[in-house]
Amino acid sequence: MPILQLSQSLINKIAAGEVIERPASVLKELMENAVDACAKRIDVAVQRGGSELIRVVDDGCGIPADELQLAVASHATSKLSEADDLFRVGTLGFRGEALASIASVSRTVLRSRTPESDSGAELAVTGGVATEAVPCGCPVGTSVEVHNLFFNTPVRRKFLRTVQTEFGHTSEAFTRIALGVPHVQFTLRHNDRLVFDLPGCDGMFERIERLFGRELAEGLIHVESTDAQVRLSGYVADPMHSRANNRMQYVFLNGRYIRDRSLQHALSEAYRGLLTSGRYPIAFLTLDMPPETVDVNVHPTKLEVRFQDSGRLYSQLLSTLRSKFLATDLTVRVRPVDSGEPVGSYNSSRETELRQEVVDWAKEKVASWDTAAGPESAAQDAFSIGRASADRQPLEITRLDRAMAPPAGDMQTPARALQIHNRYLVTETEEGVTIIDQHALHERILYEQLRERVCSGEIETQNLLVPEPVDLAADEAAAALENRDLLAELGMKIEPFGGNTVLIAGFPAMLANLSPAEVLRELLDKLISGKREPDRGDLLDELLHTIACRAAVKAGDRLAPEEIDALLQQRRLVASSHHCPHGRPSELIFTREELDKRFKRV
Repeated sequence: MPILQLSQSLINKIAAGEVIERPASVLKELMENAVDACAKRIDVAVQRGGSELIRVVDDGCGIPADELQLAVASHATSKLSEADDLFRVGTLGFRGEALASIASVSRTVLRSRTPESDSGAELAVTGGVATEAVPCGCPVGTSVEVHNLFFNTPVRRKFLRTVQTEFGHTSEAFTRIALGVPHVQFTLRHNDRLVFDLPGCDGMFERIERLFGRELAEGLIHVESTDAQVRLSGYVADPMHSRANNRMQYVFLNGRYIRDRSLQHALSEAYRGLLTSGRYPIAFLTLDMPPETVDVNVHPTKLEVRFQDSGRLYSQLLSTLRSKFLATDLTVRVRPVDSGEPVGSYNSSRETELRQEVVDWAKEKVASWDTAAGPESAAQDAFSIGRASADRQPLEITRLDRAMAPPAGDMQTPARALQIHNRYLVTETEEGVTIIDQHALHERILYEQLRERVCSGEIETQNLLVPEPVDLAADEAAAALENRDLLAELGMKIEPFGGNTVLIAGFPAMLANLSPAEVLRELLDKLISGKREPDRGDLLDELLHTIACRAAVKAGDRLAPEEIDALLQQRRLVASSHHCPHGRPSELIFTREELDKRFKRV
């Protein structure tokens, strides 16, 4: 077939396919133009999710009447004048094809007036064909109405979803712009119903509260740091607030909403061990940096950017959040009785059961605090690790535990604790009552001890006098031999023995009471169960989780008084003792105020 020059109309429709995916795409482009026009107020109205009408009205600088035709022309913009401007973009929009693309697939009416003009001008565009601009009465600013989106591309219109689905996307586009510029006043109406009325405010916190509610806002933690020319600020949510996806992670670069996999990974790393598997953190973060240090011209929708030094930015975000978390008490506190069920990454039905157990315990006025031993026994025997069984002997001390235990002179009298169901410890504190999951807390303690040993290369291996042969499946044997060095870092020495059999020549000393073959198989399961090639650091961390979980005391294990005391002592020595390595809370706090409400004292 011969090569043909495409018509301008077809070129615009192709461009629209790149930029205009659905009504939400139109709204994004129009709102960005309004923000760039220095508007102080932006009013948005949509009908039927935006497929029938999208109207954006702003009080910005407006467009001169003699430039209205140019405003809807392809690649026409007031935001670039030379090629170098692409590398120091300071506005949200800049490509110059948005209005042309929108007008080519809709019936668009554009009205605008500048402060210097006594009247405004109106321009109508139908399917990319514009009329002459005519005078009209309108306030200073710009109004853009987009009717019947995709009316002339029925295939595209057929792929639109339900009204509610499209409005969900439209509302999300509105939210992203409104969060990025909290000083601007916004309203959003859908089918003549007011959805959002957001007054301008000094910072992001009030805007978050207006959009997502007070409950989430009260669970936010402020973060801020500066590294060279980059300023990071914003809010991240307490781990008790999380989501099943990452859509509640809002990152803004110089006011522009962006999606960056590296920053998302840094965010997940910062929350490692604070959220359970399958849960994602909530974040509202702003990055301010010189425009020339980032390329925003790498994707038509401008959602993806390219940083000049992405590694340094990754480290800044990770270290900022981790430092903040270490300095913040993230222990889960039970909500007041009149605020409904708690929302978090733990099992709320289990928490409800725990509430009742505490209330029953308090009603019966259990007087068995004397069963807890004094500080002398804790100083004599640091809490140890070993195989857990309901009728086992008291745990033996291991060198690892001795190394992590505080000197006898530094031991403080532990809070007296009650045994409940051989799984929870209840202690009295100045704040109220704390319930501790013995397995979750011990798991966190062991994990921190293991990680410190692995990082320093000091994990202790017990060489077996007679190596233990283990028959494995073919994929397990391959994984064992391929990851010998990694397993050795954990104190597990593996040697080939022919076929699918391997020899365990060395075993972590701290796991002396566990079956070497059983532990090896569990570690190999982690190695071969991933859907993609795992990161070495992530994999090592997963293996540490597995070992800590296997070695920790279990629910149902009866602890001796001295073991309880030692567990509570070591609780003070580790970071993030309020959560187990898998992100489950290890402690729940019932404040005196909460208990008073439940006993009708207030």
